[in-house]
Amino acid sequence: MGGKSGCCLIDPVEGSQLMTDTSTVRQILTHPGGAHKDDFLACCVLIHKHGVPVVRREPEQSDLDDLGTIVVDVGGEHAPERNNFDHHQFPRESEPLCALSLVLKDLGIYEDARQFCDWLEVAEQMDCRGPMETAVWLGIDRGAMGRLMSPVDVTMLRRFASHRELKPEDALWQVMGMIGEDLVEYVTSLRERLNFVAEKAEFWSFGEGASAWEALFMPRTDPMPEEASAGLGRFVEMEGGSENVLALVYPDRRGTGYGLSRYQDSKRMEFTRIEGEPDVHFAHARGFVAKTSASEVERLKELLSMAHRGQ
Repeated sequence: MGGKSGCCLIDPVEGSQLMTDTSTVRQILTHPGGAHKDDFLACCVLIHKHGVPVVRREPEQSDLDDLGTIVVDVGGEHAPERNNFDHHQFPRESEPLCALSLVLKDLGIYEDARQFCDWLEVAEQMDCRGPMETAVWLGIDRGAMGRLMSPVDVTMLRRFASHRELKPEDALWQVMGMIGEDLVEYVTSLRERLNFVAEKAEFWSFGEGASAWEALFMPRTDPMPEEASAGLGRFVEMEGGSENVLALVYPDRRGTGYGLSRYQDSKRMEFTRIEGEPDVHFAHARGFVAKTSASEVERLKELLSMAHRGQ
């Protein structure tokens, strides 16, 4: 993978009317009773996009026909052109998709969300297959599923289930909007960041044959991103370089030099080996990161080579 990255930049996908036309939407409708993560998060995203109340009751046919009502996780119909997003009518053998999946598809960010949000596929499995099959799918004991829950999960879902209607003045509605905003922003901003990394970063190659390894280098840009190392690890995964890439090199926002860190905590890189170098002003005692005032490419490569411990 040496040299300039070959990753293709991906343009944001346009959604349907739901993403572009918000003026006609008056309310979000979902089922009453117990709430699950998929309908809760789908409503969070929709609150963020539309800023309208959430009603929890069974839909009438008039609701399904009304373009001003977004029907979520109920109604027996997936018709995004009519703002209806239910998955329960899908065949049992179909790919697990939940209400949140359908909403994210309509917004044009589902594929990125599946790639960037490791929890999404688990949520789909849980909603469509249940905890027993999901535990088997994850390769863990059924009891471990309960250990992954927290008071945050329990309280948010229980409070959501207790409401017949949520309005903008309600505290829970406002929190749900924040959750939806953060979810959408995370997915869209990470896609933008990965496209930026694909354009600017390059892989450096070291060694030959069985001892060959690589580092990902992100040069200093103007303007600098808020977090220079953001997305670098995810980018390596996308490029399929997880086995060969041992280190990341990125601009240090606190100075003119660079940060050097392990990729996936590879013990083949030990940055305490360079702590005595005159241009290295910090090396963590556990050896996973260092900071240098050096900015020349050849010197950065030299420091990486010194920190490399071999196979």
